[in-house]
Amino acid sequence: MIVRLSHLAKRTFSTPSASSNGPLSGIKILDLTRILAGPSCTMTFADFGADVYKIEHIKGGDGTRNWAPFLKGSKMSSYFVSLNRNKKSVCVNFQSVEGQKLLRDFAQKCDVLIENYVPGVLQKYGLDYDSLKNIAPRLVYCSITGFGSEGPYATKPGVDLIAASYTAFLNMTGPKNGEPCRTAVSTIDLMTGLHAEGAILAALLERHRTGYGRKIDANLFSTGIWALGAYAMNYLNLGLEASRMGTEHESVVPYKSFKSKDGYITAGAINDHQFNEFCSILSVPELSADKRFLSCKDRAENREALYEIVEPIFCEKTTTEWCELLSGTSLPHAPLNTVSQLFDDPHLKAVKIVKEVDQPSVGTVKVTDSAVRFNDYARDWRPAPTLGQHTREVLMSELGYSDEEIDRLRNADVIR
Repeated sequence: MIVRLSHLAKRTFSTPSASSNGPLSGIKILDLTRILAGPSCTMTFADFGADVYKIEHIKGGDGTRNWAPFLKGSKMSSYFVSLNRNKKSVCVNFQSVEGQKLLRDFAQKCDVLIENYVPGVLQKYGLDYDSLKNIAPRLVYCSITGFGSEGPYATKPGVDLIAASYTAFLNMTGPKNGEPCRTAVSTIDLMTGLHAEGAILAALLERHRTGYGRKIDANLFSTGIWALGAYAMNYLNLGLEASRMGTEHESVVPYKSFKSKDGYITAGAINDHQFNEFCSILSVPELSADKRFLSCKDRAENREALYEIVEPIFCEKTTTEWCELLSGTSLPHAPLNTVSQLFDDPHLKAVKIVKEVDQPSVGTVKVTDSAVRFNDYARDWRPAPTLGQHTREVLMSELGYSDEEIDRLRNADVIR
């Protein structure tokens, strides 16, 4: 240990410059994912500077390439473009023996392999973890599935809506006494991608110490259960079943979307001090001394009585008027935006989260930036690839294939 610390003490570190290729520059990722959870994960790595090679089947590629709507005047799916920027598309028929060998060779050149096939599928082609760990011991291998690699549901296809149904998300979401609802955004898919990202980075850090990669399993079912948080605790320890509450909060009252004179405003008070301020803003200071509403527990138990009093008050002013009144207070509040209102928001414009990229065959396309930023790292934005756009380039640069060999594989329907 003393030797290692002494060695580290002699190392010199340089400050990253604005010309840096990103914190993950030099990391190579073999991306065998489709649809949402996997591609969202690999796009983040691409945004952070990793080289992401999106492996697509020669017949059609990622299925989301065909999902409407399409960018104006083109055959580029808006959905696909939103999840696959900064990647390189390589088309390989891994149902062919030569395609399987190509990908096994490629895996030995890469740091990470991410796939989201049903467990057992890639084993047939020699592309599962057990088949690769001996020839690529440094490879971090991440499987993203619906239900994990064991248990009675292991071979079920995994999609967000089904996972949300199994894990009670749908049953908990929606208006009081109404039908169950899905969230507009595929939340469990995206959360699973985020969990996979963190695990992969942890495994890469471990490999830096040990020299060896490892297998990672991420799945929608487990992610959905993890996300239940306090709802799971309440059931497991108190026997309390969750119910649909619209925009209301189970524990915090008042806290919801209130109907205003011309729309809705979301507002609330998360502690006793804020509740006093809330009552003052609404010109009902007497409520803060009402024994029914003295504590968070009291307000939660008497939520209906409190909302009967304050809801009509919110109807007296417009959403803009309420936002102006609440501005400068400690109270959390926001207008209930539409998507168009969101992208006209002054804060969104100030932080410049909308970027422009030149998408071939389409023209200039607006995209949203990564959710996190690094200082002194100016991203070099690249558009989502066309199907097989980088096959020849990548096989030559990464695997040393000649033009003649690539042409032969193309003619044999091994690549596109």
